[in-house]
Amino acid sequence: MELAVYNISGKDTGRKITLSDDIFAIEPNDHAIYLDVKHFLANQRQGTHKSKERGEIKGSTRKIKKQKGTGTARAGSIKSPVFRGGGRVFGPRPRNYDFKLNKKLKQLARKSILSYKLKDNQIKIFEDFNLEVPSTSKMIEINDKLKLNDRRSLLITTEANKNVYLSARNLQYIDVVTVSELSTYKIAKASNVLLSEKSIDVLNTIFN
Repeated sequence: MELAVYNISGKDTGRKITLSDDIFAIEPNDHAIYLDVKHFLANQRQGTHKSKERGEIKGSTRKIKKQKGTGTARAGSIKSPVFRGGGRVFGPRPRNYDFKLNKKLKQLARKSILSYKLKDNQIKIFEDFNLEVPSTSKMIEINDKLKLNDRRSLLITTEANKNVYLSARNLQYIDVVTVSELSTYKIAKASNVLLSEKSIDVLNTIFN
């Protein structure tokens, strides 16, 4: 499929670029997308949650009251979970949420979500550009000229561009990533996927 190439002024340059059917027009695999998104979100978790159990609570070990004759339940320690300030029963412990995901499945997931985006006309190709200095107002101007309607957009560049990144950092509806940082989660979250011309060649190299 061919898509027109736009400049940062939102005008059609007259050039067209052909997108590979092996990447942008496959039969999407929903389960692969689910697994890759789950894998991405699991890796964002620190897993440092921890609560104290009764063996870790500081407190007296004396018996609180006599065993019988009180009319209430037996109580042997102030650190018991049934008392306020006592330990927690089966509380969370530090753990790693990561799990293994095959490389081919990750590639299938990315191809699937890109195919969905192209089918929904949510992919645009733009000329490679650079900003001389970081400028949030310039990035807002580009967003308006490309008619993105302040919807969440993913700007995909070939290599890291510090000025472009800093210009978009304060805008919650624009995310800038390089092709190597591309993830199924970020693509799925975006309403507009903006690909630079050169990034298409890199994508073809990565997936083929």
